[in-house]
Amino acid sequence: MPLFGRLENFMEKIKNKKITFGFILPFFFFFFLFFASVANAASLNFSPASGSYAVGSLVSLNALVSSADKAINAVSGVISFPKDKLEVVSLSKNGSVISLWVQEPSFSNSEGEINFEGIALNPGFIGANGKVITVVFRAKATGMSPISFSSGSVLANDGQGTNILANLGTANYNLGAERLGAPEIVTPAEIARTLSAPEITSSTHPDPNKWYPTSNAKFDWSFPSGATGARLLVGKIPQVVPTISYAGQISSKEIEDLTDGVWYFHVRLRDTNGWGGVSHFRFQIDTEPPEPFKIKFVDGNETDNPRPVVLFDTADSLSGIDYYKVKIGEGDFFSLASETVKKNPYTLPTQTPGKRNILVQAFDKAGNYTTATEEFVIKPLQSPIITEYPKRLASGESLVVKGTTKYSDAHTTIWFKRGNEEAKSQVVKNDDKGNFTLVAEAKSEDGIYKLWAETVDNRGAQSAPSEKVTVSVERPAFLKIGSLAISLLAVIVPLVAIIILLLLVVWYGWRKFSMLRKKLKKEVREAEFTLRKTFDLLKKDIREQIKMLEKTRAKRQLTEEEEKIIKQLGRDLGDAEAVIEKEIEDIEKAVK
Repeated sequence: MPLFGRLENFMEKIKNKKITFGFILPFFFFFFLFFASVANAASLNFSPASGSYAVGSLVSLNALVSSADKAINAVSGVISFPKDKLEVVSLSKNGSVISLWVQEPSFSNSEGEINFEGIALNPGFIGANGKVITVVFRAKATGMSPISFSSGSVLANDGQGTNILANLGTANYNLGAERLGAPEIVTPAEIARTLSAPEITSSTHPDPNKWYPTSNAKFDWSFPSGATGARLLVGKIPQVVPTISYAGQISSKEIEDLTDGVWYFHVRLRDTNGWGGVSHFRFQIDTEPPEPFKIKFVDGNETDNPRPVVLFDTADSLSGIDYYKVKIGEGDFFSLASETVKKNPYTLPTQTPGKRNILVQAFDKAGNYTTATEEFVIKPLQSPIITEYPKRLASGESLVVKGTTKYSDAHTTIWFKRGNEEAKSQVVKNDDKGNFTLVAEAKSEDGIYKLWAETVDNRGAQSAPSEKVTVSVERPAFLKIGSLAISLLAVIVPLVAIIILLLLVVWYGWRKFSMLRKKLKKEVREAEFTLRKTFDLLKKDIREQIKMLEKTRAKRQLTEEEEKIIKQLGRDLGDAEAVIEKEIEDIEKAVK
């Protein structure tokens, strides 16, 4: 009977019986003391406390704290679950009334336990069903699966840490077998029928075992000849008989704005003989990304550890975390399995000194993802110091370099760079005091060298480069003289050869020119002789013409025109003879 019902019965007895004041006063004192303790009591419970789930499906359970009349500031507990029936997929603190965790929520599937301990900062929490953590289980085997608090405490915010926990709740789930592969076909025994259950396919959610990030679903099925209608239904129950009727030849259906979770689409067809078998198609929707998370560096965001250890685990209450993608600095993305991150803190690949960002994307099984970034700094080791080295070195001599570091369990790399050539290196081991000595393996060649050193310890941590020093490598004096002589001969011999060749070319040209000149003189003389002979004949003919005209003058008087011809012939003959003589003289002068 409820407490207030008992109180009413007791007051009725007081009316009907004589009870002394000395009896009533202690009773009421005891009653109000008890009532006050009940009013201040707190409880830990589960939600949902019961339910039925298929093997392989996910079960989301909230651990809740209630304190109706008194503020609380600390909650702790150990949750026990049957490890052969359930396994924890993820733990989530999202939306928790706990603001500071003394012990991060953790679980052990091998022990079948979940632990948590946290503080609700001042003024604490007061109210009913405040969420502490969310646990996502995966059903492993059929049967009843009881869940309980094996221990717990709820401390009041009274400055004394009074434990006011009065009740520990329980939960019990019925886990049943379910085939998650191809859509199930169930044939309820209603009336005789001829149509078999249709085969359902989905272009948006094709695989019943996978999660999809779209809330709009489309389904198709075959509509045989003779069918006259269909009944469809979508809901959360795996096997039901659909009740919503559609007339005509309907063979597809689109459903929009579905909420996240596991759904079932049911189809039943009708012909003239009645309703046929029922098909059930399971599909899963998850449109929400995994819970926000932070990247934490175990050794802090600044460390000289070249392989820092990071924590970035998160949870997804529905489809679960599938994998992570990580990008460090300007490098490429690489993937990590969720189990790799969950079981152990992740150790980054070896990093060189400097500041860079790490970007982590957590993907759930539907492809949704949440991104977190963090900056970290890899501090360099202290630079080595080169203490001894030759400023000048003869060509071919061995180069010896000495230096010191603060690291004994390490090695030092000495770098050599001559002019614009590519730098070369040689590694030496540090001694127990951190000192190093290098004897160069290759003989030194002429040139100006820049030398510097870098230290790397056994973890792979690197130092910044040391100060650069300069070494000049030169050949001995006698080799320089010999080299100079060789260099001069290398110049003189080709030059002499060029001069001789040039003289030969000039001589050959002069010889050819002399022969041409002689031949030209001969040709000129022959031309001169021929020209004189021809001109003499021409002159002779002209004179004879003139004489003939003069004889004609003796016989008769010449006309004026004939007189002009005689005079003009005489002048032209004289002018032509003078010109020819002059040109012949000029040619003779040119070919001499």
